[in-house]
Amino acid sequence: MKLCMIGTGYVGLVSGVCFADLGNDVICVDKNSEKIEKLKKGIIPIYEPGLEELVKKNFKNKKLFFSNNLRESINKSDIIFICVGTPTKKNSSEADLSQVYDVAKEIKKSSSRFKIIITKSTVPVTTGDKIEKILSKKKSKKLFSVVSNPEFLREGEAIRDFSYPDRIVIGTNDLRSNRILKNLYMPLISKGAKYINTSRRAAELIKYASNAFLATKITFINEIANLCEKTNINVEDISIGMGLDKRIGSRFLRAGPAYGGSCFPKDTKAITKTADDFKINLTLIKSVIKSNKNRSLLLLKRIFGTLNGKVKNKKICFLGVTFKANTDDMRDSSSLIMIPSLIKKGAIINYYDPTGKKQELNKYKNVSFSKDIKSAISKADLIIIHTEWNDFKSINFKSIMKKKRFIIYDMRNIYSRMKMKKDNIKYYGVGK
Repeated sequence: MKLCMIGTGYVGLVSGVCFADLGNDVICVDKNSEKIEKLKKGIIPIYEPGLEELVKKNFKNKKLFFSNNLRESINKSDIIFICVGTPTKKNSSEADLSQVYDVAKEIKKSSSRFKIIITKSTVPVTTGDKIEKILSKKKSKKLFSVVSNPEFLREGEAIRDFSYPDRIVIGTNDLRSNRILKNLYMPLISKGAKYINTSRRAAELIKYASNAFLATKITFINEIANLCEKTNINVEDISIGMGLDKRIGSRFLRAGPAYGGSCFPKDTKAITKTADDFKINLTLIKSVIKSNKNRSLLLLKRIFGTLNGKVKNKKICFLGVTFKANTDDMRDSSSLIMIPSLIKKGAIINYYDPTGKKQELNKYKNVSFSKDIKSAISKADLIIIHTEWNDFKSINFKSIMKKKRFIIYDMRNIYSRMKMKKDNIKYYGVGK
C-alpha cells in the first residue's frame, strides 16, 4: 500500500519505517527541510534502538522515502497518517491541536481522490469529528474517511512494540476503511495481535485512558514506597507480591522518580481537560498528576537528607538524566527539576548519559558532562543513579572512586543494599 506519514517525530518516523519494513511504500513528510535531508543520509534525529538500521535498509530498498513536499506526498498516497505533535498548551492542561488541524486543512487543498485519513497522534475525544468537519467544507464525504488509530509505542522498545503489538485499535464505522486497514495490519494480526474495531471517539479515548492508568500505577507504587521507607519494608517485595496477582500485573510497578517523557505528563492533563469540558471531574487522575509533581520535590528533600543538608560545594554526579533508559528524551525528566534546585543550593553537578550531552542542561553554570562513567563518578561526594541504563548495573565503585567516603542514592534500586553494606558504601535506595 502507499502510505504517507505526516510528521517525522517519534511516532511518525518509527511507524513509517516499520510499515516500510512490512513491504509498503511509505513517504515520511516533514516541513523541516534540514531534517529531511539528514534522514535521506541516514542521520536519525532521535535515539531508538534498531531504528537507524531499519531506516537505511528500507531507504536503500526504495520502500521508504523522505520529502518536504506535503501536497505531492498526499496525492501519491492512499492512506494518510497524521503524526504531528500535540503538546500541552502553555499555562493550560489542554492539548495544542493546531498542527493537527493545519494538516487537515492542507489535506483538504491537496486531495482529489478517496483517502483514508488517520490520526496516529494522541488526540482528545472529538478531534476526528473536527477534522471531518474541516474536510467536508470543500470535499464530498465520499472522498475521505477519518479514522483514529492510536499508537502504543514505548520509547526504547518501539520497534518491538510495533512489530509485536498487544492490540491494534481502529476507530471507524466505515466498512471500506476497516477492510483496507485490517489488510494493512494483517502481517501483525497473523503474529497474534488482537484487532479491535470500535468507534472513532472510543479509539481516541482508549489511548488516553491507557496512559492515565499506567501513570496511576507508577504513582501508586511510588506512594507505597514512601510508606515502606517509614515502616522498614522493601518496596520491591511489595511490587513482587502485588505483581503476581494476574488482576494487577507486574509492569509499571517499580518505584523510582516521577514519570516523565512525551506521553504521560501531557496525556494525563489532556484527559482531565476533556473531562472538565464535558463537566466530569476526574478526581483520581488529577490526584495522580499532583502526586507525580510532588515526587521530584520529595526525592530532592531526600537528596538533601543524604548530605545532612550540606549541599554547598558538594560534587554531585547524575548517572543518566533522561526520563527513562534506552531513549534520549529529556521531556519532563525529573532531572530537569532536581539539577537546577541543587545548583541553587550551591552544588557542583556532573552527569553522564549514554545518549550524550544534553542541550537542556547547557544553560546552567556548575553543570558539566563527562564522556564516560569513570570520569563522571571518580571525584563525586554523592552519586545519583537517576536512569536505569544497563551501563550502570555492574559498576565497581570501590575500584573507580578516588574518595574513601562517598554516598550512592540509587533511585532505580539497581543495587543490593546488602552488597553495598558489605563494600562499606553508604547507600540509599527508594522504598527501602
